[in-house]
Amino acid sequence: MSYPDPRYFGEHGEISASFRPSTAEPDFVAKPIATDGPTVGAGTAYHYLSTTASTGGEYGLYRVDMGPESAGPSTHFHKAMSESFFVLSGTMRLFDGERWIDATSGDYLYVPVGGLHAFRNESGEPASMLMLFAPGAPREEYFEGITELGSLSDEERAEFFHRHDSFFV
Repeated sequence: MSYPDPRYFGEHGEISASFRPSTAEPDFVAKPIATDGPTVGAGTAYHYLSTTASTGGEYGLYRVDMGPESAGPSTHFHKAMSESFFVLSGTMRLFDGERWIDATSGDYLYVPVGGLHAFRNESGEPASMLMLFAPGAPREEYFEGITELGSLSDEERAEFFHRHDSFFV
C-alpha cells in the first residue's frame, strides 16, 4: 500500500493548523425527544472538532458527551462512510453488528461502510466518546436535526435518514 497522491504542492509548508481547547463549550446540546426511531438523551453535548467543511471532506471528528441513561440510535448502517468510536470516559454500550459491548476509556470500535452498529449510554453515569466519520459528511445537520424527529411525518423522517446516510434495520 502506498501513500496517497500529494495534494499540497508548496515547498515550505504553511501556517494552517487549528487548535480547540478541551474547555471549549459544545457546539450543540440536544434537547430530549420522543419518537419510535432513534432518540437522543437530554443534554447530549456535541463538540464539532473537525467538520467536513473544515477538513475539505476528508473526515468528520466529533466529541459526544452523553448524560446518564442517554439513548442513542438503534441498529443502523451507512452506505457512504465508515464510523469509528473511541471511548474517552465512562462506559458506552457499543453494538458491533453481533453483540453489545460495554466499552470503557480507551476502547475503540471501527465500523466499515455497510457495517451494522449502534450505541447508547446505559451506565447511569456520564460518558464521553469520539466519533469519526470518513470520508466526511455534514453530520452537524444530522445531530441537530434528530431533535426534531418527533414533529416529522413518517415520510419526512424516512427522507431525513436517507439524506443523512442512515439506514435502520
